[in-house]
Amino acid sequence: MLKGIFPPITTPFINDEIAFDKLSENLEKWNKTELSGYVVMGSNGESAFLTRDEKLRLIEEVKKNSSKDKLVIAGTGSDSIKETIVLTNLAANNGADYALILTPSFFKEKMNNISFEKYYTSIADNVDIPVIIYNVPKYTGVNIESPAVAKLADHKNIAGLKSSSENVAHLAEIIYNAGNNFETLVGTASVLYPGLCVGAVGGVLALANIAPDECVKIQKIYESGKKEEALELQCRMIPVNKAVTGKYGVAGLKAALDLRGYFGGEPRSPLNKISEKDLEDLETILSEADLI
Repeated sequence: MLKGIFPPITTPFINDEIAFDKLSENLEKWNKTELSGYVVMGSNGESAFLTRDEKLRLIEEVKKNSSKDKLVIAGTGSDSIKETIVLTNLAANNGADYALILTPSFFKEKMNNISFEKYYTSIADNVDIPVIIYNVPKYTGVNIESPAVAKLADHKNIAGLKSSSENVAHLAEIIYNAGNNFETLVGTASVLYPGLCVGAVGGVLALANIAPDECVKIQKIYESGKKEEALELQCRMIPVNKAVTGKYGVAGLKAALDLRGYFGGEPRSPLNKISEKDLEDLETILSEADLI
């Protein structure tokens, strides 16, 4: 069941090659938390820089090193329906429980509700694991609308949606229209609390890489009725989330992992590590949030 907090885990690199031993070490630490599972090959996993063979090995290694109670969600989407189907079924063979599939966007001016319905239906009809729609307008420049989601929610192999937007009104509309058998996850920690308020069942949160306990706690105490306490923790985490997503990006998230005792390392080329000044600022932000 899709519920709870899932970090889109970073891919560790040493000399631009995947460091699977460091991945295992990070997973060992995350396994001790109450995270619901892991997203492999998301935006923060630098999926765009990975070969197909690397992606499949990553899924295999994450599955092998995850505790049995953790789900593995694999980012397998591309603009090509055929390629997405092939990669998704290979990912399923390597242990993925769900496929997170990005909205197609190359021909963005032609991507409308009809296009999205055809795309996701064609894929869901032909893959071996449930599909999660991945909507991230910031990067794709397209936005799947509530009517299309509502139609897709009726498909037996489309399980839910990850909404990486801070538009809570759009999120609420999707949740209201999609029905009870469709699970919606927020895609940024900045709106975890308001997302829960409108019916989200959890989140795929970059912040959960470095603050898994805090992200899980926001949801747990919200659901226990301690909404003021949940909101206070949410507000304390917002500056950190802004730093490791919008301001410093993947390189900042990896630097924050290092500061928190995980392995972050450097991003893969052509991305660059953050500057010494930015690192100092990031350290201050984490300290003010009581994370270091």
